[in-house]
Order: sequence, then structure tokens, then C-alpha cells
Amino acid sequence: MTVLHLADGREAADLVAFLSRLLHYDRGAAVRLQASGTALAVFGRPPSFEVLAVRAVRLAKPYEDGPEATLDVTVSAGELLESVDEAAATAAVPGAVTGPPWAGVLPPRKGWQAAEPGLPAPEALRALVAAAVAEFKTRTGELAPQSRTRTELDRIGREIWSRTVARTDLPVRAVHAAQSLGFLRAPAAAGPPAGTAGGSGEPVLLLVSGPWLRLRTPYGSIALRRAGTGGGLGLSVR
Repeated sequence: MTVLHLADGREAADLVAFLSRLLHYDRGAAVRLQASGTALAVFGRPPSFEVLAVRAVRLAKPYEDGPEATLDVTVSAGELLESVDEAAATAAVPGAVTGPPWAGVLPPRKGWQAAEPGLPAPEALRALVAAAVAEFKTRTGELAPQSRTRTELDRIGREIWSRTVARTDLPVRAVHAAQSLGFLRAPAAAGPPAGTAGGSGEPVLLLVSGPWLRLRTPYGSIALRRAGTGGGLGLSVR
């Protein structure tokens, strides 16, 4: 069995947290793993947000198939979570699964550029999500019992989460996903991620590559295709 040697216990703990959050939204979640050299990328798709989440993990050494080899496999998020040994900072790669459609495709690896205008500060983004959640609760709470249907709840949710952030094309749901997956954590709640400068000075960037948008933080990224460019995730095949 392939064993990944993570850089340290903190990287292992962050991977555990990310997988746990994905499983909160989908108990049968799958993740796609790509490892090359000492870098591991973990891709997941929380269904509630219709975005791709990407968590980068540092490895202490190239995985066991050798420094010139690469790993690219889709596995059960739950099985991967169970295999993580935080004390030893290792993770055993489970057997491959037949993944959902998104797992066969990925957003571009290269060609990302900073978008203009950029995003507000992280604290403003967190406040934006909190205000949207509060609005959803207020509006749905005001519905008459006979009107409180799944269709109406979904309609209100789509209206709120499809709004864009400031003067960008980024929908609020992407920021909500980043917040829910721990990518927008406040510096006071947790220190900087392993291997980064960290702290309040770490920017949250909005990047663009063709029709793609990417919200990048020191803790992970959210990627999605811009509205009006084909619908859905519209991922390019890898």
C-alpha cells in the first residue's frame, strides 16, 4: 500500500480537518489525489456549494513509488481520513474508486492571474457570509408553514448565494464554501498554516484563468467557472 509521509503533524491535522469537513456535507465523498515530488493536492467537491475545493499538503519526502513518479488517483474521503496517523504524520492511500464525474476533470493548473478588482479583506468576507446566513434564516423563518417548501427554500438560497462579491464575478457561495471548509479561518482562531508566513498579513486572492475563477487563501482554494461560460463546473479534462 502506498504511504504518504506528510511534512509534520500539523499538515496531518489540517488534512484531517479538511476531509472531515467534506464528509460533513457528503458522507460518501470522494477526493482526487495528485502527488508529485513533495507536494500533494487534494481535490473535493462539497455538493452544497457547487465548487471545487483544493487543499495543498506538504510531504516530507516523495511518496514511496519514487521521486520521479507521480500519484493521481480518486479515493474514498472517509477511507483516507481513517488512514491518517497524525502522530506519525503519515497517510495510507486507499484503493481507487470509481469517482463522480467531477473527479475525472480539473481546473487549469497554470495561467492564473490576479483579477481586477480584487477581493475585500478576509474579515470583510467573513462578515459577508455571516450576513448572508442571517438573511437566509430571517427570510425562511418568515415563511408561512404552507410556503415553507424545499422549492421555496432553494429559491431563496440561490438568490442569496448567487450574488457577487463587491465588483467581482465571484459568487458569495464560493466565499461561503471557503469559510465552511476552514479556508477563511481568522488568525486569532488558528496560527498560520504550516509552511507559510501566516498571520493577518496573508492575502486572500481572486485569480482568473480563462472562464475560471479561483479564491486562494493560505489554507486552500475554491475554484469554479464563471456564470455564463457554459454552466456547471465545466471542467477541462485531465
